[in-house]
Amino acid sequence: MSTAVRRSLLAGLRWTSLRLRLVVVFALVALTAAVSASGIAYWLNREAVLTRTQDSALGDFRQEMQARAASLPLGPTKDELQTAAVQIASSSPGYSVLLIDERDTGKPIVGNSDLDTFTLDNVPLSLQEQVNRKQTVKTGNKYPYHLFWQRTSIRGTPYLVAGTKIIGGGPTGYMLKSLDQERQDLNSLAWSLGIATALALVGSALLAQAAATTVLRPVQRLGDAARKLGEGKLDTRLVVSGTDELADLSRTFNRTASSLEKKVADMSAREESSRRFVADMSHELRTPLTAITAVAEVLEDEADSLDPMIAPAVHLVVSETRRLNDLVENLMEVTRFDAGTARLVLDTVDVADQVTACIDARAWLDAVDLDAERGMMVHLDPRRLDVILANLIGNALKHGGSPVRVAVRTEGDDLLIEVRDHGPGIPEDVLPHVFDRFYKASASRPRSEGSGLGLSIAMENAHIHGGDITAANSPDGDGAVFVLRLPRDAEALNRTTEGHDAQIPDEEDDAT
Repeated sequence: MSTAVRRSLLAGLRWTSLRLRLVVVFALVALTAAVSASGIAYWLNREAVLTRTQDSALGDFRQEMQARAASLPLGPTKDELQTAAVQIASSSPGYSVLLIDERDTGKPIVGNSDLDTFTLDNVPLSLQEQVNRKQTVKTGNKYPYHLFWQRTSIRGTPYLVAGTKIIGGGPTGYMLKSLDQERQDLNSLAWSLGIATALALVGSALLAQAAATTVLRPVQRLGDAARKLGEGKLDTRLVVSGTDELADLSRTFNRTASSLEKKVADMSAREESSRRFVADMSHELRTPLTAITAVAEVLEDEADSLDPMIAPAVHLVVSETRRLNDLVENLMEVTRFDAGTARLVLDTVDVADQVTACIDARAWLDAVDLDAERGMMVHLDPRRLDVILANLIGNALKHGGSPVRVAVRTEGDDLLIEVRDHGPGIPEDVLPHVFDRFYKASASRPRSEGSGLGLSIAMENAHIHGGDITAANSPDGDGAVFVLRLPRDAEALNRTTEGHDAQIPDEEDDAT
């Protein structure tokens, strides 16, 4: 599976992806609409089916009561009630009939079309009370008795129960109509509507997927192109088709990418030209500087025998010549870092020996307190470590206060070297800029004889090892603290840097 396909699948599965949100929104809208429509349809059909069945059964029962029960003699016998109940029930199959008459108070005579199906116990008491209650005859009510009905459930089966009383002393009749068939029909309708809702949901999800694919494919291509552009592939362009908003966005992206590519190319050309100029200038200056340095050293040796008026000028020339020589060497070193040609020459060394050698070579033994245990072996570039230490310790001696304390320790897979002075510290507004090139805190410190590149070069040498340098003031307010952090084994990083081709002469052996 290709990376692009895998990325597309993962993007589609993320809960925060636009594709998933579109599908969910479409599905929710479709589900809401389908459930609402199904609910309304079910409710309307339910009322229609039940009302139709109910009206038909009640109408037939009223007619049969008027035709058969009303024709019974006053005080009918049980057989007469039984016969009339059977006739009423047989006239319209589907319901049972119960006829009740009272010859003596508290002694009812009952006629039933089906004793096993319908008895007086099946009639709700509330319905019995309504049926037997004699109402006042008035303008709005012409009859003392009316037909009442109620839906009930008997042993889990829905029924329609209705009852009325014959006016003028006739029997009371009750009808029991099973609604189980209607319930089955409504259940079938509910299942059909549920299936239709599920199909609508699936269809909406497919439609949302198709819509999301149509809309998001250009967006995904645009995202991939933007990602490539961010990775430095400035020649990335989109194939544009159509006239919609996404096509306009793609055209805008292409124009932006073209403009960016041109500007980056121009900036790279200018940067390369500037870097080449600095490198060439540094190389051109080295030859005359070598001669001037040799002459200056001769003059320095003879300074004591020169005219007292000339001697200060000789010392100034010698000092400035050395400073200019350091500046040229530092510029060449910076140029190597900018060009990407600086490489590590790794070796396994004892850190304590390296720090001691650095301090001893510059005659700093009396001004530096070293706290380092021997036997801490690391795999790094000794010359670049010497450059870092020389810059950090020299900076502390020059701008801080003696004694300068150098502490060496290990922390996991890292080597930590802490350089602390006892000077006034670094102003808070200067701290963010101490590693900037040519930056000097002239407002808070006296004029420096350095080039303003020492700490910057130290930081570059730390970075090429995969490490870093941090600067801060001591928590107790006594001086500044620089902490160098390097990996104890820079072999892996060295493998990644060995492939760089030199673009300018590498004269690292002469670097400061």
